[in-house]
Amino acid sequence: MLRILPLVAAIALGGCSALDSVFGAAETAPLPGERVSILQQGNAVEPSEGVQGVVIRLPRPQRVAEWPQAGGYPDRAMHHLELSDEPRLVWSVSAGSGSSSTTFLTAAPIVANGRVYTMDAYGQVSAFEAATGRSLWRVDVTPADESSAVVAGGIAAAGGRVFVGSGYAEVLALDGTTGQVIWRVTATAPVRAAPAVFGDRLYVITAENQTLALSASTGERIWSHQGIQETAGLLGGSSPATDGSVVIAPYSSGEVVALRADTGRVLWGDNLAAVRRQNAVAALSDIRGLPVIDRGLVYAVSHSGRTAAIDVRSGVRLWDRELGGQETVWVAGDWLFLVTAEAEVVALSRRDGQVRWVTRLPRWNDPDRRRGPITWTGPVLASDRLVLAGSNGEAVSLSPYTGEVTGVLRLPGATRVPPVVADGTLYILTDSATLVALR
Repeated sequence: MLRILPLVAAIALGGCSALDSVFGAAETAPLPGERVSILQQGNAVEPSEGVQGVVIRLPRPQRVAEWPQAGGYPDRAMHHLELSDEPRLVWSVSAGSGSSSTTFLTAAPIVANGRVYTMDAYGQVSAFEAATGRSLWRVDVTPADESSAVVAGGIAAAGGRVFVGSGYAEVLALDGTTGQVIWRVTATAPVRAAPAVFGDRLYVITAENQTLALSASTGERIWSHQGIQETAGLLGGSSPATDGSVVIAPYSSGEVVALRADTGRVLWGDNLAAVRRQNAVAALSDIRGLPVIDRGLVYAVSHSGRTAAIDVRSGVRLWDRELGGQETVWVAGDWLFLVTAEAEVVALSRRDGQVRWVTRLPRWNDPDRRRGPITWTGPVLASDRLVLAGSNGEAVSLSPYTGEVTGVLRLPGATRVPPVVADGTLYILTDSATLVALR
């Protein structure tokens, strides 16, 4: 049974030892001074002096019945959700096949019409009753002529349908009640992230950095936009955000492009690639976290070390910080919350990007030897706590007001897709495709 435990892990700050050379140890004495690892991707984040006296105030928690798309709503702004003070495990089910040595589970669960939908690592889409976890249907969307597994895409729900972006370069619409395929169209390249849906428009981004706008009714292509193609990127991908009039397309090149939702015409473009790149991994400019549209601003985070606030109409960058990550920034009130690539959870002022507090989570399973890296996904803000899930098989909760760790939840296994909250229930999908519900 899942239980809340006190936090027992802490990050160890170990000193540097002399590096043994394959040509033998050096005979001369080492130079004096502090040793700094060349593998560090950047400096630790520190709170900004200008906001240390500012009290964080958040809107009251609101109960939402659904989490129908990746990131929640099409604009990805969910604000403050309602969850009980002590959520307990109410059910746990297998959602199919989990990650393996050849393929990976990348699609987060979604909730719509009293059902929870998942997509496993091998392209099986499943529906469960949200109240009980009872299995309703399971459909394999793998094409008949395909035998090998690929990186799966993602799912979204709207209008009684489930839309699937497939790693087999397809986009599908399924009946949300039965799982029956309504339409199936071929994309220009594999789709490795969830679609975005608004009204009768469906927006997907392919692995070659092309945004496609499709009819949600028929799958017919309406327009497309081609971004700069990249030869390398992070596992999975990012989805567009839309408010119905503008589509924000994030690409693995670090580009953020605003497109008119009706025509696909480019309104503006920006690039969040880092100016300084310390190593090959940090050099990946991929935007994997979802962009968020909130009150006239776009917030986006690149892996290579840039977080920015951009005016949604003009494209003017209002502020940016040297903070990189793979997760979606969470917006609530006048504050942003994000987890960086360095396992730091940061609270930022929405207005100017100043840092109110920083909490450093465990980054290594073996901190002394810096082995077994831990990745954290989230956060989601629910009833005055930030919830993040980790690849170490734990979920942690933090106070959004101070950053203090308030509890640790043992999970059935490692988790690399973000948790979701709908109708007062917290859903977490592990790497082994175990779906748990807590309320």
